[in-house]
Amino acid sequence: MKRKIAVIGGGPAGMTAAIRAAQAGADVTLYEGNDRVGKKILSTGNGRCNFSNEKMGAQYYHGSGKDLTECILERFGTEWTVAFFETLGMRIKSRDGYLYPASDQASTVLDLLRYELDRRRITVHTGKRITHIGTQNGKFILMPGKMCYDAVILACGGCAAPETGSDGNGFALAERLGHRIVSPVPALCALRCRETFYKQVAGVRCDAKVTLFVEGREAAADRGELQLTDYGLSGIPVFQISRHAAKALREKKQVTALVSFLPDLDEEACRKFFKKRLDLRPDDEMTIFLTGIVNKKINSLLLKLAGMREKERAGSVDAASFARLWRLYCGLETKIVDTNGFERAQVCAGGVDCGEVTENLMSKKLPGLYFAGEILDVDGICGGYNLQWAFASGAAAGEAAAL
Repeated sequence: MKRKIAVIGGGPAGMTAAIRAAQAGADVTLYEGNDRVGKKILSTGNGRCNFSNEKMGAQYYHGSGKDLTECILERFGTEWTVAFFETLGMRIKSRDGYLYPASDQASTVLDLLRYELDRRRITVHTGKRITHIGTQNGKFILMPGKMCYDAVILACGGCAAPETGSDGNGFALAERLGHRIVSPVPALCALRCRETFYKQVAGVRCDAKVTLFVEGREAAADRGELQLTDYGLSGIPVFQISRHAAKALREKKQVTALVSFLPDLDEEACRKFFKKRLDLRPDDEMTIFLTGIVNKKINSLLLKLAGMREKERAGSVDAASFARLWRLYCGLETKIVDTNGFERAQVCAGGVDCGEVTENLMSKKLPGLYFAGEILDVDGICGGYNLQWAFASGAAAGEAAAL
Protein backbone atom coordinates (compact mmCIF):
# COMPACT_ATOMS: atom_id res chain seq x y z
CA MET A 1 0.00 0.00 0.00
CA LYS A 2 1.33 3.44 -0.94
CA ARG A 3 2.44 5.75 1.84
CA LYS A 4 0.34 8.88 2.02
CA ILE A 5 2.51 11.98 2.31
CA ALA A 6 1.54 15.60 2.79
CA VAL A 7 3.90 18.35 1.67
CA ILE A 8 3.13 21.72 3.24
CA GLY A 9 4.48 24.52 1.09
CA GLY A 10 4.57 24.78 -2.68
CA GLY A 11 7.89 26.55 -3.14
CA PRO A 12 10.98 25.00 -4.78
CA ALA A 13 11.71 22.75 -1.78
CA GLY A 14 8.10 21.60 -1.45
CA MET A 15 7.62 20.89 -5.14
CA THR A 16 10.88 18.97 -5.34
CA ALA A 17 9.99 16.99 -2.21
CA ALA A 18 6.59 16.12 -3.67
CA ILE A 19 8.09 15.03 -7.00
CA ARG A 20 10.82 12.94 -5.39
CA ALA A 21 8.36 11.25 -3.03
CA ALA A 22 6.04 10.45 -5.94
CA GLN A 23 8.98 9.07 -7.94
CA ALA A 24 9.65 6.75 -4.99
CA GLY A 25 6.07 5.45 -5.14
CA ALA A 26 4.23 7.54 -2.54
CA ASP A 27 0.75 9.02 -2.80
CA VAL A 28 1.50 12.74 -2.41
CA THR A 29 -0.66 15.76 -1.67
CA LEU A 30 0.83 19.26 -1.71
CA TYR A 31 -0.71 22.20 0.16
CA GLU A 32 0.11 25.79 -0.79
CA GLY A 33 -1.30 28.86 0.95
CA ASN A 34 -1.00 31.08 -2.12
CA ASP A 35 -3.32 30.91 -5.08
CA ARG A 36 -0.50 29.29 -7.09
CA VAL A 37 2.69 27.36 -6.41
CA GLY A 38 6.24 28.62 -6.82
CA LYS A 39 5.53 32.34 -6.56
CA LYS A 40 8.95 33.11 -5.03
CA ILE A 41 10.84 31.37 -7.86
CA LEU A 42 9.71 34.02 -10.34
CA SER A 43 11.62 36.78 -8.50
CA THR A 44 14.93 34.92 -8.18
CA GLY A 45 18.00 36.03 -10.12
CA ASN A 46 16.23 39.20 -11.28
CA GLY A 47 13.71 37.01 -13.03
CA ARG A 48 16.36 34.79 -14.65
CA CYS A 49 16.63 32.23 -11.82
CA ASN A 50 20.22 31.47 -10.86
CA PHE A 51 19.24 28.03 -9.56
CA SER A 52 22.61 26.51 -8.63
CA ASN A 53 26.37 26.93 -8.90
CA GLU A 54 29.21 24.79 -10.23
CA LYS A 55 31.19 25.61 -7.08
CA MET A 56 29.25 23.78 -4.40
CA GLY A 57 29.92 22.80 -0.81
CA ALA A 58 28.99 23.34 2.81
CA GLN A 59 31.47 26.24 3.03
CA TYR A 60 28.99 28.41 1.14
CA TYR A 61 26.32 27.96 3.83
CA HIS A 62 25.70 29.22 7.36
CA GLY A 63 23.54 28.05 10.24
CA SER A 64 23.42 25.26 12.80
CA GLY A 65 23.75 22.42 10.31
CA LYS A 66 27.14 22.47 8.56
CA ASP A 67 27.58 18.69 8.83
CA LEU A 68 23.98 18.16 7.80
CA THR A 69 24.34 20.50 4.82
CA GLU A 70 27.48 18.70 3.70
CA CYS A 71 25.74 15.33 3.98
CA ILE A 72 22.75 16.45 1.90
CA LEU A 73 24.89 18.12 -0.77
CA GLU A 74 27.06 15.03 -1.14
CA ARG A 75 23.94 13.16 -2.24
CA PHE A 76 22.04 15.92 -3.99
CA GLY A 77 24.63 18.39 -5.22
CA THR A 78 24.92 20.46 -8.38
CA GLU A 79 25.29 17.42 -10.66
CA TRP A 80 22.06 15.95 -9.29
CA THR A 81 20.19 19.23 -9.73
CA VAL A 82 21.44 19.67 -13.29
CA ALA A 83 20.44 16.09 -14.17
CA PHE A 84 17.05 16.56 -12.50
CA PHE A 85 16.17 19.63 -14.55
CA GLU A 86 17.63 18.24 -17.76
CA THR A 87 15.37 15.22 -17.28
CA LEU A 88 12.44 17.62 -16.97
CA GLY A 89 13.47 19.14 -20.30
CA MET A 90 15.45 22.25 -19.36
CA ARG A 91 18.51 23.45 -21.23
CA ILE A 92 21.05 24.96 -18.86
CA LYS A 93 23.80 27.53 -19.27
CA SER A 94 26.65 28.68 -17.04
CA ARG A 95 27.89 32.21 -16.44
CA ASP A 96 31.19 31.95 -14.58
CA GLY A 97 29.84 28.91 -12.74
CA TYR A 98 26.43 30.44 -11.99
CA LEU A 99 23.77 28.18 -13.49
CA TYR A 100 20.64 29.50 -15.24
CA PRO A 101 17.96 28.09 -17.51
CA ALA A 102 19.08 28.73 -21.11
CA SER A 103 15.85 30.67 -21.62
CA ASP A 104 16.97 33.21 -18.99
CA GLN A 105 13.45 32.96 -17.58
CA ALA A 106 12.63 31.93 -14.02
CA SER A 107 9.24 30.89 -15.33
CA THR A 108 10.95 28.00 -17.15
CA VAL A 109 12.00 26.46 -13.83
CA LEU A 110 8.56 26.94 -12.33
CA ASP A 111 6.70 25.65 -15.38
CA LEU A 112 8.77 22.46 -15.57
CA LEU A 113 8.20 21.74 -11.87
CA ARG A 114 4.47 22.36 -12.29
CA TYR A 115 4.28 20.09 -15.32
CA GLU A 116 6.07 17.34 -13.38
CA LEU A 117 3.62 17.69 -10.49
CA ASP A 118 0.84 17.07 -13.00
CA ARG A 119 2.65 14.23 -14.74
CA ARG A 120 3.24 12.47 -11.41
CA ARG A 121 -0.45 12.92 -10.55
CA ILE A 122 0.38 14.80 -7.36
CA THR A 123 -2.69 16.39 -5.83
CA VAL A 124 -2.13 20.12 -5.38
CA HIS A 125 -4.35 22.29 -3.18
CA THR A 126 -3.70 26.03 -3.58
CA GLY A 127 -5.18 28.64 -1.31
CA LYS A 128 -5.00 26.04 1.44
CA ARG A 129 -3.23 27.19 4.61
CA ILE A 130 -2.52 24.44 7.15
CA THR A 131 -3.03 25.85 10.65
CA HIS A 132 -2.46 22.79 12.81
CA ILE A 133 -0.71 19.41 12.68
CA GLY A 134 -1.70 16.75 15.18
CA THR A 135 -0.98 13.05 15.61
CA GLN A 136 -3.32 10.13 16.22
CA ASN A 137 -2.54 6.40 16.18
CA GLY A 138 0.79 6.97 14.44
CA LYS A 139 -0.77 9.15 11.75
CA PHE A 140 -0.59 12.90 11.12
CA ILE A 141 -3.82 14.89 11.14
CA LEU A 142 -3.82 18.19 9.26
CA MET A 143 -6.23 21.00 10.02
CA PRO A 144 -8.47 22.40 8.73
CA GLY A 145 -10.17 19.37 7.25
CA LYS A 146 -8.81 16.52 9.40
CA MET A 147 -6.73 15.07 6.53
CA CYS A 148 -4.78 11.96 7.55
CA TYR A 149 -1.24 11.08 6.37
CA ASP A 150 1.62 8.68 7.12
CA ALA A 151 4.26 11.43 6.89
CA VAL A 152 4.43 15.20 6.62
CA ILE A 153 7.11 17.35 4.99
CA LEU A 154 7.22 20.93 6.22
CA ALA A 155 8.57 23.13 3.41
CA CYS A 156 6.83 26.40 4.24
CA GLY A 157 9.85 28.67 3.81
CA GLY A 158 11.04 31.19 6.38
CA CYS A 159 10.16 34.85 6.89
CA ALA A 160 11.81 36.54 3.90
CA ALA A 161 9.63 38.07 1.17
CA PRO A 162 6.36 37.46 3.08
CA GLU A 163 4.31 38.65 0.08
CA THR A 164 5.32 35.39 -1.63
CA GLY A 165 3.89 33.35 1.25
CA SER A 166 6.94 32.95 3.49
CA ASP A 167 5.32 34.49 6.54
CA GLY A 168 6.78 32.36 9.34
CA ASN A 169 3.82 29.99 9.57
CA GLY A 170 6.14 27.01 9.19
CA PHE A 171 8.15 28.08 12.22
CA ALA A 172 4.96 28.24 14.29
CA LEU A 173 3.91 24.76 13.15
CA ALA A 174 7.36 23.31 13.91
CA GLU A 175 7.51 24.99 17.31
CA ARG A 176 4.13 23.61 18.31
CA LEU A 177 5.45 20.15 17.41
CA GLY A 178 8.28 20.59 19.91
CA HIS A 179 11.11 21.98 17.79
CA ARG A 180 13.45 24.79 18.78
CA ILE A 181 13.51 27.71 16.36
CA VAL A 182 16.77 29.62 15.99
CA SER A 183 15.48 33.21 15.96
CA PRO A 184 15.31 34.29 12.30
CA VAL A 185 16.84 37.52 11.03
CA PRO A 186 16.91 39.00 7.52
CA ALA A 187 19.80 37.86 5.29
CA LEU A 188 20.98 38.74 1.80
CA CYS A 189 19.76 42.28 2.34
CA ALA A 190 20.99 45.87 2.43
CA LEU A 191 22.50 47.56 5.48
CA ARG A 192 21.24 50.83 6.95
CA CYS A 193 23.83 53.31 8.21
CA ARG A 194 23.74 56.11 10.76
CA GLU A 195 25.43 58.72 8.54
CA THR A 196 23.30 61.05 6.42
CA PHE A 197 25.89 61.71 3.71
CA TYR A 198 24.79 58.67 1.67
CA LYS A 199 22.11 60.79 0.02
CA GLN A 200 24.92 62.56 -1.86
CA VAL A 201 26.01 59.32 -3.54
CA ALA A 202 22.70 57.43 -3.81
CA GLY A 203 22.53 55.38 -6.98
CA VAL A 204 26.29 55.06 -7.45
CA ARG A 205 27.68 51.58 -8.17
CA CYS A 206 31.37 50.76 -7.85
CA ASP A 207 33.84 47.97 -7.21
CA ALA A 208 34.57 47.92 -3.48
CA LYS A 209 35.50 45.72 -0.57
CA VAL A 210 33.23 45.84 2.48
CA THR A 211 34.55 44.56 5.81
CA LEU A 212 32.15 44.09 8.71
CA PHE A 213 33.20 44.52 12.34
CA VAL A 214 31.25 43.43 15.41
CA GLU A 215 32.41 45.02 18.66
CA GLY A 216 35.61 46.01 16.87
CA ARG A 217 36.44 42.51 15.59
CA GLU A 218 36.28 41.53 11.94
CA ALA A 219 33.26 39.31 11.35
CA ALA A 220 33.04 39.05 7.56
CA ALA A 221 34.25 40.65 4.35
CA ASP A 222 33.40 40.53 0.65
CA ARG A 223 34.24 42.33 -2.56
CA GLY A 224 32.10 43.09 -5.57
CA GLU A 225 29.78 45.71 -7.02
CA LEU A 226 28.72 47.96 -4.16
CA GLN A 227 25.48 49.89 -4.53
CA LEU A 228 25.18 53.09 -2.52
CA THR A 229 21.67 54.04 -1.44
CA ASP A 230 20.21 57.04 0.30
CA TYR A 231 20.22 55.08 3.57
CA GLY A 232 23.47 53.09 3.30
CA LEU A 233 25.00 50.08 1.59
CA SER A 234 23.62 47.49 -0.81
CA GLY A 235 24.79 45.17 -3.57
CA ILE A 236 26.16 41.63 -3.61
CA PRO A 237 29.16 42.16 -1.26
CA VAL A 238 26.83 43.70 1.31
CA PHE A 239 24.26 40.93 0.91
CA GLN A 240 26.98 38.34 1.54
CA ILE A 241 27.85 39.78 4.95
CA SER A 242 24.41 41.03 6.00
CA ARG A 243 23.44 37.94 8.07
CA HIS A 244 26.38 38.61 10.41
CA ALA A 245 25.26 42.22 10.88
CA ALA A 246 21.66 41.16 11.50
CA LYS A 247 22.65 38.57 14.11
CA ALA A 248 24.90 41.04 15.93
CA LEU A 249 22.34 43.84 15.87
CA ARG A 250 19.73 41.50 17.32
CA GLU A 251 22.13 40.92 20.20
CA LYS A 252 22.52 44.72 20.64
CA LYS A 253 26.17 44.64 19.63
CA GLN A 254 28.03 47.49 17.96
CA VAL A 255 28.35 46.94 14.23
CA THR A 256 30.51 48.95 11.85
CA ALA A 257 31.72 48.51 8.28
CA LEU A 258 34.85 49.62 6.48
CA VAL A 259 34.39 50.39 2.79
CA SER A 260 37.47 50.35 0.56
CA PHE A 261 36.91 52.17 -2.72
CA LEU A 262 40.36 51.05 -3.89
CA PRO A 263 40.10 47.35 -3.05
CA ASP A 264 43.23 46.35 -4.98
CA LEU A 265 45.40 48.55 -2.75
CA ASP A 266 46.33 48.03 0.88
CA GLU A 267 47.00 51.07 3.07
CA GLU A 268 50.68 51.40 2.13
CA ALA A 269 49.98 50.99 -1.57
CA CYS A 270 47.21 53.56 -1.32
CA ARG A 271 49.58 56.03 0.34
CA LYS A 272 52.16 55.55 -2.42
CA PHE A 273 49.50 55.93 -5.12
CA PHE A 274 48.42 59.32 -3.80
CA LYS A 275 52.00 60.48 -3.20
CA LYS A 276 52.96 59.67 -6.78
CA ARG A 277 49.86 61.45 -8.08
CA LEU A 278 50.69 64.48 -5.94
CA ASP A 279 54.27 64.59 -7.23
CA LEU A 280 52.99 64.59 -10.81
CA ARG A 281 50.05 67.01 -10.40
CA PRO A 282 50.67 69.45 -7.51
CA ASP A 283 49.04 72.39 -9.31
CA ASP A 284 45.69 70.70 -9.94
CA GLU A 285 42.65 71.90 -8.06
CA MET A 286 41.48 69.04 -5.84
CA THR A 287 38.31 68.37 -7.84
CA ILE A 288 40.53 67.90 -10.94
CA PHE A 289 43.25 66.06 -9.02
CA LEU A 290 40.76 63.37 -7.94
CA THR A 291 39.09 62.94 -11.35
CA GLY A 292 39.58 59.43 -12.67
CA ILE A 293 40.20 57.70 -9.35
CA VAL A 294 36.63 56.55 -8.69
CA ASN A 295 33.11 57.82 -9.42
CA LYS A 296 33.13 61.61 -9.20
CA LYS A 297 30.29 61.64 -6.65
CA ILE A 298 32.42 59.49 -4.35
CA ASN A 299 35.42 61.74 -4.98
CA SER A 300 33.35 64.76 -4.01
CA LEU A 301 32.00 63.10 -0.85
CA LEU A 302 35.40 61.92 0.40
CA LEU A 303 36.87 65.35 -0.30
CA LYS A 304 34.23 66.92 1.95
CA LEU A 305 34.70 64.28 4.66
CA ALA A 306 38.42 65.02 4.64
CA GLY A 307 37.63 68.69 5.27
CA MET A 308 39.13 69.91 1.99
CA ARG A 309 37.93 72.41 -0.63
CA GLU A 310 37.35 71.59 -4.29
CA LYS A 311 39.27 74.65 -5.53
CA GLU A 312 42.23 74.01 -3.24
CA ARG A 313 45.49 73.19 -5.02
CA ALA A 314 46.75 69.70 -4.33
CA GLY A 315 50.26 70.89 -3.57
CA SER A 316 49.04 73.35 -0.93
CA VAL A 317 47.15 70.76 1.14
CA ASP A 318 48.84 70.01 4.45
CA ALA A 319 50.17 66.47 4.98
CA ALA A 320 47.66 65.60 7.72
CA SER A 321 44.67 66.49 5.54
CA PHE A 322 46.09 64.59 2.61
CA ALA A 323 46.64 61.52 4.77
CA ARG A 324 43.06 61.80 6.00
CA LEU A 325 41.86 61.84 2.39
CA TRP A 326 43.71 58.78 1.10
CA ARG A 327 42.75 56.84 4.20
CA LEU A 328 39.09 57.50 3.39
CA TYR A 329 39.60 55.93 -0.05
CA CYS A 330 41.31 53.01 1.62
CA GLY A 331 38.61 52.56 4.24
CA LEU A 332 35.54 54.68 4.93
CA GLU A 333 34.18 53.68 8.33
CA THR A 334 30.41 53.67 8.75
CA LYS A 335 28.08 52.79 11.59
CA ILE A 336 25.51 50.06 10.85
CA VAL A 337 22.26 50.66 12.72
CA ASP A 338 19.89 48.21 11.02
CA THR A 339 19.28 45.94 8.05
CA ASN A 340 16.41 46.05 5.64
CA GLY A 341 13.50 44.00 6.94
CA PHE A 342 12.21 40.59 5.92
CA GLU A 343 10.05 42.18 3.24
CA ARG A 344 13.21 43.28 1.39
CA ALA A 345 15.46 40.31 2.23
CA GLN A 346 16.10 37.42 -0.13
CA VAL A 347 16.28 34.80 2.64
CA CYS A 348 16.25 34.60 6.41
CA ALA A 349 18.98 33.28 8.68
CA GLY A 350 17.55 31.03 11.38
CA GLY A 351 14.86 28.38 11.56
CA VAL A 352 14.44 24.83 12.85
CA ASP A 353 17.56 23.80 14.76
CA CYS A 354 19.41 21.35 12.51
CA GLY A 355 20.61 19.45 15.56
CA GLU A 356 17.04 18.22 15.96
CA VAL A 357 16.81 16.47 12.57
CA THR A 358 18.44 13.35 11.15
CA GLU A 359 20.67 13.20 8.09
CA ASN A 360 17.50 12.37 6.13
CA LEU A 361 15.87 15.57 7.46
CA MET A 362 13.42 13.70 9.68
CA SER A 363 12.54 15.08 13.08
CA LYS A 364 14.34 13.42 15.97
CA LYS A 365 11.39 14.40 18.14
CA LEU A 366 8.54 13.19 15.97
CA PRO A 367 9.28 10.35 13.50
CA GLY A 368 7.47 10.84 10.20
CA LEU A 369 7.85 14.62 10.28
CA TYR A 370 10.39 16.00 7.77
CA PHE A 371 11.75 19.42 6.90
CA ALA A 372 13.01 20.93 3.65
CA GLY A 373 14.23 24.30 2.44
CA GLU A 374 14.42 27.61 4.24
CA ILE A 375 12.43 26.43 7.24
CA LEU A 376 15.68 24.83 8.44
CA ASP A 377 18.47 26.90 9.99
CA VAL A 378 20.52 26.86 6.79
CA ASP A 379 21.17 29.92 4.62
CA GLY A 380 23.52 30.22 1.69
CA ILE A 381 25.38 33.10 0.12
CA CYS A 382 24.31 34.72 -3.15
CA GLY A 383 24.96 32.69 -6.28
CA GLY A 384 22.25 30.03 -6.55
CA TYR A 385 23.08 28.41 -3.22
CA ASN A 386 19.73 28.90 -1.54
CA LEU A 387 17.77 27.43 -4.44
CA GLN A 388 20.26 24.56 -4.57
CA TRP A 389 19.57 23.92 -0.89
CA ALA A 390 15.83 24.01 -1.58
CA PHE A 391 16.11 21.41 -4.34
CA ALA A 392 18.62 19.23 -2.47
CA SER A 393 16.81 19.22 0.87
CA GLY A 394 13.47 18.75 -0.89
CA ALA A 395 14.81 15.70 -2.72
CA ALA A 396 16.31 14.23 0.46
CA ALA A 397 13.14 14.73 2.52
CA GLY A 398 10.84 13.48 -0.23
CA GLU A 399 12.86 10.33 -0.83
CA ALA A 400 13.15 9.52 2.88
CA ALA A 401 9.48 10.17 3.61
CA ALA A 402 8.40 7.79 0.85
CA LEU A 403 10.34 4.81 2.23
